[in-house]
This record gives sequence, C-alpha cells and structure tokens, in this order.
Amino acid sequence: MSDEKKKRRFLTTEQVPEELNVSVKQIRALLKAGDLRGIQVGGRSVWRIAATDVESYIAEAYKVTAERIAAGELPE
Repeated sequence: MSDEKKKRRFLTTEQVPEELNVSVKQIRALLKAGDLRGIQVGGRSVWRIAATDVESYIAEAYKVTAERIAAGELPE
C-alpha cells in the first residue's frame, strides 16, 4: 500500500478491489458472505472496510491456500 492508503482507517468498496485486484462485485460478495469484515454506513449500499480487515483477509487467504496446497486440493 502507498503511504497515503496506509494512513486511511477505512476503505470504500471501490478502493478495496484495487488492493486485491478483483471486482467491486467480488468485494460485495465477500462482505455479504462474512468472509471480509465491513460496516454499513448510512444507506444500504454504503460500506466501509477497515484497512486492517483487508490485511487480515489477505493473511487468512494465504493460510487457507497453504492448507489446501498441503492437502493436495489445488492443482500444481
């Protein structure tokens, strides 16, 4: 993350996809599934995701991926 992004406590659903290189639709699906923590602010579709929660999601994804590789669940 750039220095400017590190200073932000919360990111929008448009900023998080830039960090993970995915679509806004995928971020909304992760929020709805509870895989990525976020809070609704104001209107129904206004979400904010803490920068620390994005980092936690990434760390958990690495852990799950390593476990799946070790279990032989992912093709080489």
